[in-house]
Amino acid sequence: MGKNEKTGLGRALVRQHNQLVQQTKEKGLMYKRQQKKVLESVTEVSDIDAIVEKADEADRLFSLDRPAPNLLIDLDGNEITPEQRREQKRKEEALHAGSLRVPRRPPWTPQMSVEELDNNERQAFLTWRRSLARLEENDKLLLTPFEKNLDIWRQLWRVVERSDLLVMVVDARDPLFYRCPDLEVYAREVDKHKRTMLLVNKADLLPLSVREKWAQYFRSQGILFVFWSAKAATAATEGKSLSSPWTENSLQESEDPDTKIYGRIELLARLQSEAEEIVKLRKSGSSGSRSGNVVGNSASSNVVVGFVGYPNVGKSSTINALVGQKKTGVTSTPGKTKHFQTLIMSDELMLCDCPGLVFPSFSSSRHEMIASGVLPIDRMTENREAVQVVANRIPRHVIEGVYRIDLPKPKSYELQSRPPLAAEFLRVYCASRGYVASSGLPDETRAARQILKDYIDGKLPHYQMPPGMTEEDAVGNCLSEQHKSDSSENEHSVDDEGEDEPELDHVLEDLNSFDLANGLATKKKVTVRKPTAPHKQHKKTQRKKDRSWRVGNDGGDGMPVVRAFQKPANTGPL
Repeated sequence: MGKNEKTGLGRALVRQHNQLVQQTKEKGLMYKRQQKKVLESVTEVSDIDAIVEKADEADRLFSLDRPAPNLLIDLDGNEITPEQRREQKRKEEALHAGSLRVPRRPPWTPQMSVEELDNNERQAFLTWRRSLARLEENDKLLLTPFEKNLDIWRQLWRVVERSDLLVMVVDARDPLFYRCPDLEVYAREVDKHKRTMLLVNKADLLPLSVREKWAQYFRSQGILFVFWSAKAATAATEGKSLSSPWTENSLQESEDPDTKIYGRIELLARLQSEAEEIVKLRKSGSSGSRSGNVVGNSASSNVVVGFVGYPNVGKSSTINALVGQKKTGVTSTPGKTKHFQTLIMSDELMLCDCPGLVFPSFSSSRHEMIASGVLPIDRMTENREAVQVVANRIPRHVIEGVYRIDLPKPKSYELQSRPPLAAEFLRVYCASRGYVASSGLPDETRAARQILKDYIDGKLPHYQMPPGMTEEDAVGNCLSEQHKSDSSENEHSVDDEGEDEPELDHVLEDLNSFDLANGLATKKKVTVRKPTAPHKQHKKTQRKKDRSWRVGNDGGDGMPVVRAFQKPANTGPL
């Protein structure tokens, strides 16, 4: 083969290399568009982000038929009282309660392509976002921040379809705040035999009497529930004991199975029995009862229990406590779990953990969600508003007892029963802990984060009562009992000291009477002066200066009073 003869081998290799590079670039662009690399929870977006997102989801076709917002101004000047405003808000919330729905997954079949399924899900999610946008335009309604990332909701759809029993994990201190009733409806729509259980976590922070009232309320509403404490179960597995003073009063043995706090083995047995009962009902029912959208578990021998709920309520901690070792990441920051994951407990039971979702709801501000641990504390920009939520919920004496501080008392012209202000609380807390910023002012940001973390972790005791029930148990019962015990101990110690003093007096009186009877008088001590040095004998006499003419304070109104003093004339000796 000569030098000038051309061969096609090198050109073929170059062509193949260029094709591989082009395919790699296309795949990279596709993954970048779909945002498959990072799955992040999005609860709040700016106006520009919302416009761009709507343009992308609607194939960059803006809808121009959107009605203009209602900007009417009341020129009559009729003021609305706060009670009337609350009543109007309550009526509006009841009227639009059916619009707060969880986004549904559109119908699908295994024969659908990936592109077709993705387009259907995006279109259904866009329709759901538009329905909530109409509610946000209503000035009488306050819609909380909610999850706006489609991929997070896809994780929930998979978990709901795979699970036989859906466990909704809620915080025991306010279960109704973390409960989503529409999620239970959606589970019934997916499968009529599917049931939802309310796992009331952190139940060790509630007294037994409060647990009894919540159990009574759940039974009256027909809600399947279980009291549970992931922290207590983990401590029992590791052989440790909880040191919190409130857990000692709340971890009481109860004969009622509805009010007792379940252990690890008991909860696993209860979950497995409930899930097996659902599987039996499904098998005994008609074969066509399950829709084509559900991933059936008939082929597998184990039952699936899915865990869903708000961020930072203890889903991953519950699964780690049930498994007996750390299988999922756990932090105090909401949104640690990014994807759903399954854990096989045995041949009969499998657990499924879902990322935390912020469901849409009414009547909760952003500051309340930060104080409840739903939104991250580190992203908080307004410190005093979130701390004010804590100060409104916890009595003054409880805050002073926990942190051992003295909050400023209300002024004489203010309501004496008002809660402490956030500014007062933060300043006193910074002064007691020595939190000072670089500017020399109190470091309120650091203090607010620490207070909110204590509030979420349970160091500051608080709980909500069921609706329609009286608050017989005050928030600071446990702390007040502790103060009573401490005060009683102090009284006993003071009484003991008072009893010892008369005994010493009697002894001294007996000794004095004995000396007098025997003719022994108490002699005075003779003070012996030390000889002074000769150079210190000639001292100049010090005259006491009269400074009564200076500015003084009578202590009346706090203002200084000037006294006029006339110096006597310097007359010579007579």
